[in-house]
Amino acid sequence: MFVYSLKASTLKIFGIVGLSVVALVVMLNMIPTYGPTAASVLYSEAASYQYANVKTNDDRIGFLKQFGWTVEPTPLEEQEVTIPGEFDKIFVSYNELQKQQGLDLSKYRRKGAVRYTYKVTNYTDYPGTVYANLLIYRGKVIGGDLCSADVSGFVSGFDGKVKLP
Repeated sequence: MFVYSLKASTLKIFGIVGLSVVALVVMLNMIPTYGPTAASVLYSEAASYQYANVKTNDDRIGFLKQFGWTVEPTPLEEQEVTIPGEFDKIFVSYNELQKQQGLDLSKYRRKGAVRYTYKVTNYTDYPGTVYANLLIYRGKVIGGDLCSADVSGFVSGFDGKVKLP
């Protein structure tokens, strides 16, 4: 059996560590960077909205005002709902819409929430009646949508841009 030993001075050890750090920094700077993805742009836009502290009717109206919507001052409906434990095909599609808004209903499976429905008064891209639905859990908006009253209408996110077919 052969044993080989190497003596190195403190200066040599610090030199090797320093060169290793410099080489690592150079290699990290060579990794290409890409522009923002569509998901990151949607998330950054969603992050600029205030989803918490939505406890009163004025808070809910103010929440919708962030997106440019004006609604009738009293909700048309206030209903206790339970987020299902298992999502069917329709609810999976609805949750995809929520994810595009920076929200995710899967975190609230089997939890009780309150759905508030308001009539939107300034929606100009659709001639019929449009409703805003807010899902509130413990003073926080966890989901919601804008939708038309017609069967052949639409469902979209709060910004009105992302729509479900």
